[in-house]
Amino acid sequence: MGQSAAPFDHRPGGSGGAERRGGALAVSIFADRGYLRAEMAEDAAAAGLRVAQTGSLDVVLGCGDNGPEAGVIASAELVLVDCPMAEAAQLAALARLDRDAARTGAALVVSTSMGSLDDVFGCLDQSDAQILVSPSRAERMIALGQVMARSGSRVRELSEEDRLSLLRLTDQVTQIAQKLEALSSGQNVLSPDASAFRFDGTASNDLGDEQIDRSGERALDRGADRSGDRLVRPPRPPMPDPRLVRRIIRHRQARARFLPPDLFADPAWDMLLDLTAAREEHTRVSVTSLCIASGVPPTTALRWIGQMTEAGLLQRLEDETDRRRAFITLTEKAADAIARYFVEIATPAASAALVV
Repeated sequence: MGQSAAPFDHRPGGSGGAERRGGALAVSIFADRGYLRAEMAEDAAAAGLRVAQTGSLDVVLGCGDNGPEAGVIASAELVLVDCPMAEAAQLAALARLDRDAARTGAALVVSTSMGSLDDVFGCLDQSDAQILVSPSRAERMIALGQVMARSGSRVRELSEEDRLSLLRLTDQVTQIAQKLEALSSGQNVLSPDASAFRFDGTASNDLGDEQIDRSGERALDRGADRSGDRLVRPPRPPMPDPRLVRRIIRHRQARARFLPPDLFADPAWDMLLDLTAAREEHTRVSVTSLCIASGVPPTTALRWIGQMTEAGLLQRLEDETDRRRAFITLTEKAADAIARYFVEIATPAASAALVV
């Protein structure tokens, strides 16, 4: 690791004081690559943040549990970290920053590489860190904008397009959560004028070549059975056959060979399908694998994973044999909704898809 670190005053009222200056959030930046530290500091300043400290990751490693490093985290409301290599020393520094950020309430934004994503994700389990994969400067600015929006700070130098992108993402995930909640309650969320899981008005038929049966209002217990005046929640139907789900996934992926893939971008549904198949195949899905399944850039996929986790659709599952690793799985609420969805759309054509 590099050795350079910018001077930093840990004294009360110094440059590392916990209070804001002019309402600006204080940010600490840790990266071993000097040019990247400078770039991250420039982006933070452009966003209206106050850069309190820059240094390499060994600044964190060189401090004891009660040493100056605790003061760095305590004085920063945002910590930016670059960790492209998942070596033992870097991961130890990340784990310490994750722990201290969780303790102090500081926001943690970590950039890494695709090859190190699983290891980095595995050691960030306390602070609800944002993870970026080989981010562009625009992607880093979006991450800063998210932190500042949550803190109530004014977001500067964040384009209108980026702001709208953040709003659309949150709105889409909210709609997904609401529709899955309706499905898990047995309600019919399909209509003759809407394709299955069409949340944003642009998604195509999510079954690929399979056709959705829209002849009549077929009742899937039609929400619930009535026992007197009391609604009784129907039992969960079986999960779909994973061979059917994998075939749907292949059909969806095949579209990109003939048409621009951006026309069909639907990362939430693609990830839900992948996790549904994996659940029935009794396999675990790493965050890297799920990012690939999403069909969108890794940083975008991670943003979706974070939003869907907050919405109660996905959950983190620790590896019992290796605490440094973690996986992503469906919540019971999401699994219940997916099971009911596949029963709702069951047709002879879908059944025929099971034939190899």
